[in-house]
Amino acid sequence: MMPQPNPALAYRATRAALPVREQEADVFRRVNGALRAAQGEGAEAGLRAIRALADNRRLWLAVEGVLIDPTNALPAPLRASIVSVGRTVLREMEKDEPDLAFLIGVNENMAAGLAMNN
Repeated sequence: MMPQPNPALAYRATRAALPVREQEADVFRRVNGALRAAQGEGAEAGLRAIRALADNRRLWLAVEGVLIDPTNALPAPLRASIVSVGRTVLREMEKDEPDLAFLIGVNENMAAGLAMNN
């Protein structure tokens, strides 16, 4: 009997073969997909927003953690600029009604910047 292919494993293997920056850009794109799905009215959109904002918060906290690491190879001014953007994003998410369009725009710019040099 032939083993059945596992699509999830194949997808992960394909993603792992991509350059690291493209993988990082993909994380921003996936979080953005959740933020877009959270736009709208109703209880379901509200629940999606809670999850999407939590994911976005974890993403930006991870980005900041990587950037404040003194062994990070990016130039210090670039790291500081991205940390500043991240803190703006985190402040926006603290609001009672965060501007999802703003958060999506910032994430799109990050994804585009990461994918630009691949």
